[in-house]
Amino acid sequence: MHVLICGGGVIGAATAYFLSRRGVAVTVVERTGIASAASGKSGGFLALDWCDGGPLAPLARRSFELHVMLAEEIGEDYGYRRMTTYGGVASAGEPVRARPGDVSWVSGEVALGQRLGTTETTAQVLPGAFTQAMMRAAEGRGTAVKQGTVTGLTVADGGRTVTGITVSGETLEADAVVIAMGPWSILASGWVPLPGVYGLKGHSLVFQTDPPLPADALFVEYREASGNVASPEVFPRTDGTTYVCGISSQSPLPVDPAAVAPDPGAIERLEAICAAMAPALDPARIVARQSCFRPVTEDGLPLIGAIPGVDDAYVATGHSVWGILNAPATGEAMAELIVDGAATTVDLAPFDPGRLRPFDASRLETGAG
Repeated sequence: MHVLICGGGVIGAATAYFLSRRGVAVTVVERTGIASAASGKSGGFLALDWCDGGPLAPLARRSFELHVMLAEEIGEDYGYRRMTTYGGVASAGEPVRARPGDVSWVSGEVALGQRLGTTETTAQVLPGAFTQAMMRAAEGRGTAVKQGTVTGLTVADGGRTVTGITVSGETLEADAVVIAMGPWSILASGWVPLPGVYGLKGHSLVFQTDPPLPADALFVEYREASGNVASPEVFPRTDGTTYVCGISSQSPLPVDPAAVAPDPGAIERLEAICAAMAPALDPARIVARQSCFRPVTEDGLPLIGAIPGVDDAYVATGHSVWGILNAPATGEAMAELIVDGAATTVDLAPFDPGRLRPFDASRLETGAG
């Protein structure tokens, strides 16, 4: 069996990894680079039970378990560690005093009044390093990575069976094809009956904070001097950096992932918030100012499963902010579905692509995503 995976983000890498563990020949086709979009620019935060009470709960809990296993099995240091997670509030120019004594590195403007997670329930990885490590492990079992732009699918039986893809004018044949292109998966709606996948843009900063800050993740509601309220998330990392995000927008998705750039003013807002929250988050210490698009669907749940109406075509995308967390269980379930005909570790019924109406590809503008 030969499986083609369109997309070299964390979902594509996880699917390749678990397929390769089953002895399946895999080729991953990526336009820009492994983990070049949201998989390399996200926070890498992991939570055991934050999805409890909803359809994502089994997927998240299985993934949290798999992250522990993968940290040992892959054998690379990609920054996996457990964290203590706090929630709080802050307001520009208004000092407060209520915060846990063991989070000494935040400023007097931040009140951390709630413990949201312990080292038993929250953790982190360096997302880009994690994605690349999974892909290298898959390559070690025979997976091939090919750079190129997927421009369509090849079909047989009057369009009822997918037989491969076209990549930069070249045809690649396969027994199964997986669409895992994040928000760019919407381009595939012109090839197969796929529900809409959209991009939610997020902005982030990375600070050099050597020596490494303690393993304290922060979720803060911050009232800016303008009166606007932002929700910064702060994740110190094992490599001596600290990642902060918290400004989102509905900006148009460019066709080329390499063309993604921050919105005017968004980075400046985030810099001002960070400077007020902790001395370590001084703008002079910034090493990356960046943005990315996370894939979302109409109902907020991912698309994981067989694409209706065609044989041998699958999709795995739409994980929103939980892509890094839920990638392992998604990849494991996709491998089971493709090889065995059904997933057994996680029930994929809530994520069936057939639950949503197909996107009308005529709505796509020429030359735009």
